[in-house]
Amino acid sequence: MHEFSILYRWRLAPGKEEQFQQAWERITRALLAERNSLGSRLHLAADGTWVAYAQWPDQDRWQQSMDAGSLDPEASAQMADAITESFDPILLRPISDYLK
Repeated sequence: MHEFSILYRWRLAPGKEEQFQQAWERITRALLAERNSLGSRLHLAADGTWVAYAQWPDQDRWQQSMDAGSLDPEASAQMADAITESFDPILLRPISDYLK
């Protein structure tokens, strides 16, 4: 098991949820196609925060992608416009994996 995962969490402005989701989907598709990410899932948590869980082949490739900047500046701006609070990302190293 060599994957690297990261957990993101945000609070969104009321009425901006669809804008955020559409922008997140654009960026996620671009990362899959052009930067070899392993994909991501977006969740709405019971406390009202939005959470994304993303996987990469390793931490170095994730960091290189972050350092290279946005693949879709318009979508990144739409996400930023929808976010009222952004929490520090949590870097994760899988130990046991039973997801299908």
